Amino acid sequence: MNPDDVVLAFNPGTLVILDVVLGLIMFGIALDTTLDDFKVVARKPKPFVIAILAQLIVLPAVTFALTLILPVTPSMALGMILVACCPPGNISQVLTHRSGGNVALSVSMTAVSNLIYIFVLPLSVAFWGSLHPTASKLLEAVSLDPWSMLGEILLIIGVPFALGLFIRYRFEGFARTVQPFVKWFSLIALCAFIVGALAGNWQYFIAFLGIIVLVVTIHDAVALAIGYGTAVVGGLGTRERKAMTFEVGIRNSGLGLGLIFTFFGGLGGMAIVAGWWGIWDIIAGLIVAALWARHTRRRTGSAKGDASRHAVRSLDAGGPGTTEGPASAPGADSPAADGPSGAAS
Repeated sequence: MNPDDVVLAFNPGTLVILDVVLGLIMFGIALDTTLDDFKVVARKPKPFVIAILAQLIVLPAVTFALTLILPVTPSMALGMILVACCPPGNISQVLTHRSGGNVALSVSMTAVSNLIYIFVLPLSVAFWGSLHPTASKLLEAVSLDPWSMLGEILLIIGVPFALGLFIRYRFEGFARTVQPFVKWFSLIALCAFIVGALAGNWQYFIAFLGIIVLVVTIHDAVALAIGYGTAVVGGLGTRERKAMTFEVGIRNSGLGLGLIFTFFGGLGGMAIVAGWWGIWDIIAGLIVAALWARHTRRRTGSAKGDASRHAVRSLDAGGPGTTEGPASAPGADSPAADGPSGAAS
């Protein structure tokens, strides 16, 4: 059995539910976004510029190389490319928080980058997919129209995001109250949909289990490494490195799954890659966040650590302020308080 010959079974009603769930995810992100988040990016653009370059250029390029190295079929290769071209998922903020990273920076990067991805995603998929020696034939077969995909993304991302921003601006108290419920409900609903999708096509998932797990595990690890590596090269501090790692490593594969069913007819290799990615990147992200927080806590006395290593030196000297460095001071969750600096914990 070849995954390129498999088409996963979904009815139109199920796809409507997926679109609603994806819209709720974007709505929840917008409810947690303020104008200050955009102003922070304008005032301190360095972390954001590094993140955007890592997501829009480095990750798709490295993914393209992986599709040539790993033993994947054309549909699996195109699925990897599509996932790499998707915007960051909102679970990145949860993982950033659990690891002791800069949550405000993560929120800012997610908010701004999702707006950019509305226009960039279709072009990026078309560009990298057309370069692939075998996957390009699949693009030709479906006659992918980037403008049609742009329209779909505007409905799924743009409209809910704009509505959420408006409600946050006009009814801030209401937005603060409902945001946690919307965020967690949409995340749980997406996970349930992906699990249901895999369960409903279990025979195909089991048939390709070995190669899918191998490919997604490697791809996800590389994505996380790209986020961390670009933050290190950019000279960002510990908390910013954590935010960057999850911002680049966690992708909105649920959106990718919706696009696969809309534009690629549920092509097996693409759908299974995107579906398993949606489950695995949460599992891997939680593990990385927990281990990273523990490692930083052991070195500095706090999961948040200290970007300048001052806390490490104070701790070794037994001086005052040995439990937390400046990064854990009040207001440290704001990007302004967590300015980039060189050392990591």
